[in-house]
Amino acid sequence: MSLSQQITGISHIGIRVHSLDRARAFYELLGFNFVMGPIGPEPVAIMSHPSGIEINFILNAANTSNDNILIDIEEKHAGYTHIALSVQNISEVQSELEKAGVTISGGPITFPGGSVSIFVRDPDRNVIEFNQRA
Repeated sequence: MSLSQQITGISHIGIRVHSLDRARAFYELLGFNFVMGPIGPEPVAIMSHPSGIEINFILNAANTSNDNILIDIEEKHAGYTHIALSVQNISEVQSELEKAGVTISGGPITFPGGSVSIFVRDPDRNVIEFNQRA
């Protein structure tokens, strides 16, 4: 079996954060459930979503910052810039986020194929895209 056939999906997404309590509260707003942590040498805490998405918080960010080094500074560095979560109704998601006090940092943007996205920042300035396919 070839390597391309061995890959069956994404196992989890690792996100470096400063505070477990703060990150956990934010992602619980999005429907994620706390699984365990902190565990391991990094340490790591795990959250999962009913859709099957798992997030591992790497709990070693030195401090909070107003800037995301991959997005907010002029010089562009290589690295993962955001996660994109598929949603059924972008308008309802935007409304629920706003009701919860989450600032929409970008969008809605309609792409040439007809999909629509909005963007938010988590408490550590990591970017999350919500995308409704055309």
